Amino acid sequence: MTIEELNKFCENTLIDHLEIKFLEYGDFFISAKMPVNSKKHQPYGILHGGASLALAETVASAGSVLLMNDPEYDVFGYHVSGNHVSTVKDGTVWARAELLHKGITSHLWDVTITDDQKNTVSLCRVTIRVLRRKEEQN
Repeated sequence: MTIEELNKFCENTLIDHLEIKFLEYGDFFISAKMPVNSKKHQPYGILHGGASLALAETVASAGSVLLMNDPEYDVFGYHVSGNHVSTVKDGTVWARAELLHKGITSHLWDVTITDDQKNTVSLCRVTIRVLRRKEEQN
């Protein structure tokens, strides 16, 4: 799957609603960006931590989709945790997920989210569950 195909695959989903766009990937990483605007603010006018966690889970899940590259398997976010270390009011946040572990049934990713000035906004860890797709029941 190419970056263009991955972005198209996510149309009309929460990923599209949050305006997340995948940028590049390699053997052990994937990156994406998300604009920061009022749609992603909390009431104090800064990026909502939940939007950061959604970005982190999205990037890690996409990395696992690309790693598996097999229609017989589905990947699901299983656990997401994050530390929000600074705030951002506008601009763009940039997420880079790096693979820590590729197991048979799980993948573990570290995701760093930065702002336009490369300041760290959030540090997240995401566990992805990898499951063989069940056959359709009639």
